[in-house]
Amino acid sequence: MGQTIQNAKEALRRQVREKVATLGERERANASIQACALLKGQERWIRAQSILFYAPLANELDVWPLLTEALSMGKAVALPRFFREQGVYGACQIRELSLDIRPGEFAIREPASHCAALEPSALDLALVPGVAFDRHGRRLGRGKGFYDRLLVLIKGATCGVSFDEQVVDEIPVEPHDVRLNCILTPTRWIDL
Repeated sequence: MGQTIQNAKEALRRQVREKVATLGERERANASIQACALLKGQERWIRAQSILFYAPLANELDVWPLLTEALSMGKAVALPRFFREQGVYGACQIRELSLDIRPGEFAIREPASHCAALEPSALDLALVPGVAFDRHGRRLGRGKGFYDRLLVLIKGATCGVSFDEQVVDEIPVEPHDVRLNCILTPTRWIDL
């Protein structure tokens, strides 16, 4: 059974990645602008005082401009940082982009070692990347389970962030997969 689910997940990853690869650079940029505008109008964003962002990869929706805006609004802003010794991600606060960001373990931007850890349970909102999402709050990640181990500790809202092409009818799940509270795309806000 487990191998069947793993095979289904890997097939879905390939399918969704192929769809996203067809999006042009301008199309991705416009979609990111639309999604940021949609997020800024959501009550969860407005009320959140502490937000976990992610550093987008080239094939992910880019909400990075909102990170700067959140800092200027006085919100506590965090990014995931990989702790090699434990093999897990934790949330660490950033205050100044030029001083607090460095390339991380997997060549993804993350907080520098001097940035203070934040208790994940204290976060009001976590913006979560993924390969695919469904309308039931299920998320398909890259397959290592890093985000699931972090998400299980978050008590605030967890929001999947994706292009419309990444929302599918159903994602196969395993017991360790964590469901999200909402999904943001350039054209939709889905509360779950």
